[in-house]
Amino acid sequence: MTTALPVRGSGVTSVRVGAGRRDSNPALGATGGGAPTANPTAAADRLIVGVDFGTTYSGVAAVYTSNPEDVDVIKTWPGGNGITSDKVPTEIAYDDTTVKKESSSPSNSSTSLVPSFSNLLSATTENSSSNVKWGFQFKPEDARLRCIKLFLDRNQKLPHFVSPLETAAQLRKYDRNVMDAVSDYLAQIYKHTMDTLRKRYGESFMSITKVEFVMTVPAVWSDAAKNATLQAADRAGMGDRHNLRLISEPEAAAVYTLKAIQPNHLKIGDNFIVCDAGGGTVDLISYKITQLEPLRVEESAVGTGGLCGSAFLNYRFEDHVRSRIGAERYESMKEKKPKTWQMGLKYFEEFVKRNFNEEDHQEVNVPFPGLPDDEEAGLDSGFLIMTAEQIKTIFEPVIREVCELVEGQVDGLRQKGEIVSGIVLVGGFGQSNYLYNRLESHFHTAAPPPYTERPTHATAKGDPKAVEVMQPLYAWTAVVRGAVLRGLEGSMVVSRRSRWHYGTSYATVFDEERHPVSDRYWSPLWERWMVSDRMQWHIAKGEQVSERRAVSFHYTRNFRPGQSLIVEDDLIACDADVAPGAFQKGLIPVCSLTTDLNAVPKPLFTRLTTTKGIEFDNLDFTLDMTIDSAALVFELKVDGVRYGHVTAKFH
Repeated sequence: MTTALPVRGSGVTSVRVGAGRRDSNPALGATGGGAPTANPTAAADRLIVGVDFGTTYSGVAAVYTSNPEDVDVIKTWPGGNGITSDKVPTEIAYDDTTVKKESSSPSNSSTSLVPSFSNLLSATTENSSSNVKWGFQFKPEDARLRCIKLFLDRNQKLPHFVSPLETAAQLRKYDRNVMDAVSDYLAQIYKHTMDTLRKRYGESFMSITKVEFVMTVPAVWSDAAKNATLQAADRAGMGDRHNLRLISEPEAAAVYTLKAIQPNHLKIGDNFIVCDAGGGTVDLISYKITQLEPLRVEESAVGTGGLCGSAFLNYRFEDHVRSRIGAERYESMKEKKPKTWQMGLKYFEEFVKRNFNEEDHQEVNVPFPGLPDDEEAGLDSGFLIMTAEQIKTIFEPVIREVCELVEGQVDGLRQKGEIVSGIVLVGGFGQSNYLYNRLESHFHTAAPPPYTERPTHATAKGDPKAVEVMQPLYAWTAVVRGAVLRGLEGSMVVSRRSRWHYGTSYATVFDEERHPVSDRYWSPLWERWMVSDRMQWHIAKGEQVSERRAVSFHYTRNFRPGQSLIVEDDLIACDADVAPGAFQKGLIPVCSLTTDLNAVPKPLFTRLTTTKGIEFDNLDFTLDMTIDSAALVFELKVDGVRYGHVTAKFH
């Protein structure tokens, strides 16, 4: 009989890692629609607020549960000068009056931007809103922190245009770290949302109405990064007196878009690929329809993603302008005429990126007022003339990466014999006409059927490999609208695919047929040869997991009389296709779970004695782990009963 003994500790208990839940009463913002009248029964209803914290832009939406059809998206923002926008730039800066923090985790080097996760909550933010600029409050020439979200996940590669050194220098100047900057930005989002809601609903209504927050995170993020996002939102106020939970971005988009598709267009067994193409990242998940009323889906392929968002087009445009007008004139324009550069970039951002279509736009004139005419450079009357071919040169490398990501999902489903019914394109980049047309031509173009004098039904069906591409209304806000619906109606996803292998290390009896002799050691407690650091993988990469069904890990733990009953165990992950049988370099430590077993009744421990008279207490228990949209949930059970207390420390 093999005895599994946790080597890196043991123990765990009910904690939601990446999905904190708190109760509350007041909170958050939106615009439009009539405010409900405050009344005693309103306290039973809730306001659901969705927050899409994006790489380049962030958005907020809200809905009152008694009026679920009226989803409001915040459109007015500080510094916007009355101009409405569905989202606000994810940008923040501190001025020279910013109060220095008295306690924070110092960085070890200029590139060590994210503090150790054990210190996330100890770094306090003491600046007031008057010391912070954010969103639309910047002049073109102002320095600011951009793409700070990307620093939360150490496992993800940074794009070439994000400089860790430059970001570190800005943070160090004001004694901040990345967690502080993210929390400070989310605090501004929270404050503005609360102010907007109070204006709409009134103080008396807000004082008796519970508010719940649903925040989105990339599906491909590590568990540690998801937890860091949760901690930042909590520090920003979204977890203070409120319910706060996480949902993955493509799942939120799927909640909105699949419900928006006409019911008669959905069939049980259909697979839809949701492609959330944003400013920094592109995130994909595939879903299979399992039930129509109410709508229920399951993940049919492991989520994938990449750094190929629309921000990369901006930097390719910048390189194009530099090459056209010359590096010297380009640098001079950015330094001496920043508004000229910003006007050209804004036009490219808001018109070219979204609306360019090579059939309709053979030539595009990008405004650069003040630049002298230069026929060779293509400058005429303050405009840079760009041909369709030049614009395609900017788009193509980025578009190609998106197509490859989508193709990976399509191929993966077809290899399993699944039928792909549609590709749903959402997000800011998802609004691009050119991206839509390229995906449409790549996946939906089918060769004409062969000519026959008497067409058959089989011929009329066309190419079964053709996949329809859909670009729903409100593509840019699909994620935040879906987050609100998730909070309103609960999860429609009945099962998900695990992104990684998840397991724990253990010690067991040495077996000369399975274990190297060099790994064995003598255990005086068990009085036999043992081996440690064996891996037991409880969930396989790509395996279907359900929120409703926990995965149980069995442990045996031994205690000498008087030994502490506070124990630790490491949860370990592996992103390789085949997981190793023993702990080795390259495995990913997810978190350490510390459990207090003092609450377990003493009769549940078994007193054992070795042949040398050494007494010890033995306890068998299970660790139940559940994976939901963007969180891990743990419970410690003994004989099926929940005991003890657990805390999770992410690595």
